[in-house]
Amino acid sequence: MKKIDYKKDLKNFYSPSVKNVEHVVLPAMNFLMIDGKGDPNTSEEFKAAIETLYPVAYTIKFDFKKNKDIDFGVMPLEGLWWSDNMDDFVLGKKDNWYWTLMIMQPEFVTKQTFEETLVTLKEKKKAIQYEKIRFESYEEGKSVQLMHIGPFADEGPNIMRLHKEIADSGHQISGKHHEIYLSDLRRVDPAKLKTVIRQGYR
Repeated sequence: MKKIDYKKDLKNFYSPSVKNVEHVVLPAMNFLMIDGKGDPNTSEEFKAAIETLYPVAYTIKFDFKKNKDIDFGVMPLEGLWWSDNMDDFVLGKKDNWYWTLMIMQPEFVTKQTFEETLVTLKEKKKAIQYEKIRFESYEEGKSVQLMHIGPFADEGPNIMRLHKEIADSGHQISGKHHEIYLSDLRRVDPAKLKTVIRQGYR
């Protein structure tokens, strides 16, 4: 059986430095995605999105392992974040935040694979948001990134480091704030949470 560790193969994108801001160029990759709005700490929509993404991702994984002799780990949850007024991030007005939650898919997973998976889950009567989840390519391109250790509420200084690096290198911020959640929130002390924070530029 072929085994693939994408977090290891894509180490440059999923395990950046804690100390130094890194420049990377992200290629187009396929994702399972769900859009929403609201405070991630209290939003039922946010919770439902997570409870949809993971069953689909794991069903795809186990189908390839059982039927195609390919074993790969499900990738971590990622989030794109933005707002109509970027001051809402500074002021912590989380109810006004928009987000796209997503999980990266291997190159051999296709839209047909995704659609067949939804049919399988419907037959099992899984209570997930079939109408909201989608399979889509996302190309981030030129970006800066850093590993943040600690609570999400303490990300501010590191986010400012990314923005300063973009400005200092003669570029402008482009695209949405991107986070990759490497830790299990249910089991890890908030002080030890690992989160990749990333920002595109042009």
